[in-house]
Amino acid sequence: MGSTVVLTCTVTLDPAFGIAAVDPRLFGSFVEHMGRCVYGGVFEPGHAEADTDGLRLDVLELVRELGITVVRYPGGNFVSGYRWEDGVGPLADRPRRLDLAWRSVETNAFGVNEFMTWARRAGVEPMMAVNLGTRGIQEACDLLEYVNHPGGTHWSDLRRAHGVADPHGIKLWCLGNEMDGPWQVGHKSADAYGALAAETAKAMRQVDPGIKLVACGSSNDRMPTFGSWEATVLDHTFEHVDYISLHAYFEKYGEDRAAFLASGAAMDRFIDGVVATADHVAAKKRSRKRLKLSFDEWNIWYESRFAGHTNLEWAQAPRLIEDEYTAEDAVVVGSLLMSLLRHADRVGVACLAQLVNIIAPIRAEPDRPAWRQTIFHPFALTARHARGTVLRVEPITPTYDTAEHGDVPVADVVATHDPETGHVTLLAVNRSETDAVTLTASLRALPGLRIVEHLVLGGVPDELLHTNNAADPNRVQPRTGNASTLTDGELTAALPPVSWTMLRLAPAA
Repeated sequence: MGSTVVLTCTVTLDPAFGIAAVDPRLFGSFVEHMGRCVYGGVFEPGHAEADTDGLRLDVLELVRELGITVVRYPGGNFVSGYRWEDGVGPLADRPRRLDLAWRSVETNAFGVNEFMTWARRAGVEPMMAVNLGTRGIQEACDLLEYVNHPGGTHWSDLRRAHGVADPHGIKLWCLGNEMDGPWQVGHKSADAYGALAAETAKAMRQVDPGIKLVACGSSNDRMPTFGSWEATVLDHTFEHVDYISLHAYFEKYGEDRAAFLASGAAMDRFIDGVVATADHVAAKKRSRKRLKLSFDEWNIWYESRFAGHTNLEWAQAPRLIEDEYTAEDAVVVGSLLMSLLRHADRVGVACLAQLVNIIAPIRAEPDRPAWRQTIFHPFALTARHARGTVLRVEPITPTYDTAEHGDVPVADVVATHDPETGHVTLLAVNRSETDAVTLTASLRALPGLRIVEHLVLGGVPDELLHTNNAADPNRVQPRTGNASTLTDGELTAALPPVSWTMLRLAPAA
């Protein structure tokens, strides 16, 4: 990757070679009862921006701008010790509880009905998780009956008594959270969890046959049981679930920027490994079913800076892992979104974790309006413009070596084509720390296009560690690129070092 080398990346875009349609659920997020995500994040009664229900309107406005489509709730580690009944009914009757996951005092002022009110106002689909840590089949069915059954039964009539006449109609359900993790309250072996998840799934489908279910996969691909966990769990649950989950967080260790910039390649390998395991189980069972993946926790998290939950003092809505993101982080988040799109044929749900304050694209404080972190921008742009079909793009580009990931492509490209409008969105990342990459894209199979927008994040060495904060909330933003041409069906663009680029094209007429 020396500065004397001319780096190139060539691709061909052809609508005849598609991977899959972009599922809107790829642009999901995650709200957990952790730190200040709920209390002081989406919900803060008394704040100048709060409505009569205590929901922060400035946060809601940014959630809509971000383009979030689905939100997973209420956890996360929190759900494995959660009594959902504590968070419904008259506020004065709701108990305060100790949350073992984050050593927090949970007031239960915000529960399932408050979340559903927020979800409707945010315009997002709910994705509800059930507690399979300290609870089980009956409690999961009770919650499903409470939220989805029309009436005439104990739990549905209780919902109506709580002022919610119509069922919430929640379709997406997670069967627990990270049950492979020894940190999880109620941690189980793969066999024990798989058996419980299968029986819970069967019972929940009797309550509501129209729901979609997610079984817990590995917490990350560094777990010693990764692969074998998925194989065992799916051996129990394959016929009864619609998705298997994946979780992954990435960070830069020390000054190893080269490995950090390769995080998207690591995500690719993780997805490919889970797909291979799911398809192995399908082959064993002689099933034609192609199980989907739910990547329902992903983001950059500087976990090495976190002291760990067992070292925390008991507190109510404490400040936890409120990481401040750089322009460099935004480049990596853009590349992770590209990985999810590239696997649109198998990844059906994805959730950026979390939404507000906790390792989040949105930050909020009690004395000022909410603002956008740097990672907000690649997510919002991708969610807004990556529409239609993901095209099969095979970039030809040099590679570079990393200690953690081995050889990794210097540049990466993903493209979408909307057959209804004719619009094409091309996303690209340049991982080189020193050299620009000349991107050449053949568009001869897509004639009559023009460049309508060229945006770049990163690419300025002295600004890669800049952040957006309360004092300067707009310091890092996408800037207009000025080195792209489209002539005779060939697009050429310069990708600056350590940058994420979006090029939008539309029919000329």
